[in-house]
Amino acid sequence: MRASRLLSVLLLLQSHGRLTAAQLAERLAVSPRTIYRDVESLHAAGIPLYGEAGHAGGYQLVDGWRTRLTGLTAEEADRLFLAGLPGPADELGYGDVVAALQLKLHAALPAPLRDRATRLQQRFHLDTPGWYADGDASPELARTAEAVWRQHRVEVRYRGWNGEVTRVLEPYGLVLKGGRWYVVADQPGRGAPKTYRVNQILALTPLAQEFDRPADFDLPSWWRAHVVQFRARLHRDEAHVRLSPAGRERLREIGSDPVVSAMDASAGPPDARGWVTAVLPIESLTHAHGDLLRLGADVEVLTPAALRERLAATAAGLAALYSPA
Repeated sequence: MRASRLLSVLLLLQSHGRLTAAQLAERLAVSPRTIYRDVESLHAAGIPLYGEAGHAGGYQLVDGWRTRLTGLTAEEADRLFLAGLPGPADELGYGDVVAALQLKLHAALPAPLRDRATRLQQRFHLDTPGWYADGDASPELARTAEAVWRQHRVEVRYRGWNGEVTRVLEPYGLVLKGGRWYVVADQPGRGAPKTYRVNQILALTPLAQEFDRPADFDLPSWWRAHVVQFRARLHRDEAHVRLSPAGRERLREIGSDPVVSAMDASAGPPDARGWVTAVLPIESLTHAHGDLLRLGADVEVLTPAALRERLAATAAGLAALYSPA
């Protein structure tokens, strides 16, 4: 364990140039005192490592010195092959690069790890889109990724909720969720990044203007917070309903986790026919109307009245449409 940590200290310094004991301790989940002892051990082993005191100080390696201790463990090789996902890489325009990287990595591995990597690729496959959609097909995805990488502003014509708009954006990063690509971008001077569906970008023009990406912007952390806020805003109202046994089972198949959890938590005792009364969170009357129609005659909306009236009107329309007359 300690030998692995010493190598990690060495590789971190080699990658980052200079790090303080506190920064190394945070990355390796140990105390600064442990880092001090590790540095002494590296000194004793002849590693050209030195430290500087002060606010801008820290530990670093002598310029030009690099370790050749870069051997991969079996677990590390597994993670590398799993990280080289062909689908998303192809969509970004990096499919050939990832394929070449995997080929080089495969050739460089010792025989036992090479066999393990082959088995891994034969046994694990990630297909990100859902069953009823092929994911996003966007001709602008590759150019969006290029703008993210080069930190160049882009002018986009975008299809939003209220129609088409033209925006100048500073793209901070790309996120693939549920088979759909999103770009997290800010408008110049706003300081409030938003998400944009990449396949809703109708036209993209790269601009020669570079922008300064905020040094403290962390894409994974921002996205996690965004998802939490999105889910909190998603269900702002509720519907009181009656559900048959078949309706409850169907709702478990098609409902989101918050809806199913709410059903289970609020369901009262079943009546003589097995129907229960429950309270379901809903996003809007329009969304609830579409979702509850999927349950057919196995759900009855009690409130809100507007939702009940919409469903009744739809049911009457269907009855008239399919009437033998």
